[in-house]
Amino acid sequence: MRRTIAKAGVVVAALAVLGAAWAHGPTRQKVRESIEIDAPQAKVWAVIGNFQDMSWLAGVSKTEGEKGNEIGATRRLTLAPGATVDEELYKYEPEMMSYSYRITAVDVKVLPVTNYSSTLTVSPAPDGKSKLEWAGAFYRGFPNNDPPPELSDEAAVKAVSGLYKAGLEALKKKIESGT
Repeated sequence: MRRTIAKAGVVVAALAVLGAAWAHGPTRQKVRESIEIDAPQAKVWAVIGNFQDMSWLAGVSKTEGEKGNEIGATRRLTLAPGATVDEELYKYEPEMMSYSYRITAVDVKVLPVTNYSSTLTVSPAPDGKSKLEWAGAFYRGFPNNDPPPELSDEAAVKAVSGLYKAGLEALKKKIESGT
């Protein structure tokens, strides 16, 4: 009898482990893009280092915020079609030319992600140039299993990667052309 109960316990435990594996929801996705800019670090930082100003990002028509570059500062990005993205600064290291922020509110139709955080960092590159890196981590826009295609891991990675690449290219052009 004890042996039967012990075997049943092992089977139940094994099924619980398998069930947990099958019920696995989304996994955290990561995107890291970088670009080399023909300008010194200080010049690049002067353009991106103010958390309250994201006018350098294509598609952002307006940035409003509170508390400057203090930890806990907030900003609202208004996009060209009128959608908004609310963000909060949680790490600011001007001596390292880096800051990190998180999205606190966005419609997944605008950016198909949840629990998004991101870091921008300027570092030296050869010949007096700079490297700007934009790294983010997030979950897809649909929190449960079997997401619709537009809210899948692939859609989230594609959207964030596209945003980063376009933003970095536009920033490079702006800084190198002096406009």
